Amino acid sequence: MRLVDSHCHLDAPQFNDDRAAVLARARAAGVVQQVVPAITRAAWPGLRAVCAEDAGLFPAYGLHPMFLAEHQPEDLDALADWIVRERPVAVGECGLDHFVDGLDRQAQAHCFEGQLRLAHAHDLPVIVHARRAVDPVIAALKRYDGLRGVVHSFGGSAEQARQLWQRGFMIGLGGPLTYDRARRLHRLAATMPIEHLLLETDAPDQPDSAHRGQRNEPARLVHVLETVARLRGEPPEIVAAQTRDNAARLFGLPPL
Repeated sequence: MRLVDSHCHLDAPQFNDDRAAVLARARAAGVVQQVVPAITRAAWPGLRAVCAEDAGLFPAYGLHPMFLAEHQPEDLDALADWIVRERPVAVGECGLDHFVDGLDRQAQAHCFEGQLRLAHAHDLPVIVHARRAVDPVIAALKRYDGLRGVVHSFGGSAEQARQLWQRGFMIGLGGPLTYDRARRLHRLAATMPIEHLLLETDAPDQPDSAHRGQRNEPARLVHVLETVARLRGEPPEIVAAQTRDNAARLFGLPPL
């Protein structure tokens, strides 16, 4: 089977010592393409260099809300230049985080809106972080007709998911789905239209239940796939093919 990891921070320093081996394990497991979203402007050059090493790695550039303290007002102008010059597959990781204490919500919203405007203007999808903030994220997305993207590591309700896919957005599911306590995610994965589903690892974060507390890596996307297939009562090959096609359609990835 061939899989696409729609959200993997392969440029993270946690992979500096063995990135090539991590990538080799991913390819051996059938993970043949990965979207690598950015978190800060300072990390964009390194992310570009990592993605240049393998034809199956695709960069996205953005400003993550959890790293608000590292963002500067001029970063949005710099992002506009990078989009024109580098032509990434998406803008992101961007979004809102209302879980972490001390993150200025007004500043987050300003940064998020700026990235939505850029994505809309350049006809690019957005990769959205929405922790405890799905409703305000949906409200922001409604201001940009035709905007497409994915809410990654989705943790909202079935109704919120429905509002997103009715706007053409994808729902990204990863390691949290594999835990027994994740009953709401289980129901969502079992019943949602599969044409709006993406698989992800968010490596090095959010490991699956079999690797709790360990550094996550893209090869473990197989565990997410198996969980989705079991919940839906469908062959893994069918889920793999559909989610692979979904990622190709959203991000404009080359055919496999």
